[in-house]
Amino acid sequence: MRGIPKRQEPTSLTEHRCSPGADYEGYRDKDTLRSYLVNEQRSLCCYCLSRIRARRDSMKIEHWHCQASYEAEELDYANMLASCLGNEGRSPRDQHCDTRKGDRELSRNPANPNHRVDEVIAFLGDGTIVSLDPKLNAEINEVLNLNLTFLRNNRKAVLDGFLGASRGTGRFSRDVLEKWLREWNGESDSGDLKPFCQVVVYWLRKRLMRA
Repeated sequence: MRGIPKRQEPTSLTEHRCSPGADYEGYRDKDTLRSYLVNEQRSLCCYCLSRIRARRDSMKIEHWHCQASYEAEELDYANMLASCLGNEGRSPRDQHCDTRKGDRELSRNPANPNHRVDEVIAFLGDGTIVSLDPKLNAEINEVLNLNLTFLRNNRKAVLDGFLGASRGTGRFSRDVLEKWLREWNGESDSGDLKPFCQVVVYWLRKRLMRA
């Protein structure tokens, strides 16, 4: 996970919410909603950070607070995220992200700046994602299943690839580390982020603390 700065919601969602008897099921412009959510997340899943596209066959519209228990928030854009398909159709032990989560609750929302997910998420060298918050750490494993072998391996491959490419550049100066951090954190441009980018962002931030 990484923090998600929410942007302005689609006009069609605003208008629909103001109509009598409006509910999520009756909202017909979900293609636009998908585009808005994927664009503000820079084409990454809100939980595992794998690549997603604004299509039904690539992502799901996730309600952080589930619709079943929080009906008043079903049209609240701040409650909506874009999640990958999470091995939908496979056994629960192989599912992850929103598909695994279902109607269960999470203690932190990556789109809520007050929840500070960037400050409580860490990555180990083998690609394991952990949290300094015991409750969130349990949710990472039990609710979101973010340490599935293939997800862990994907994160490790991204970090190993970055380290392998960067070692040939010589000593890491603060300027170089800051430049790389801006690139991996999406500050250098407004395009798509690299899948699983946060594992490198975390490594660079740690390295900068020692530089």
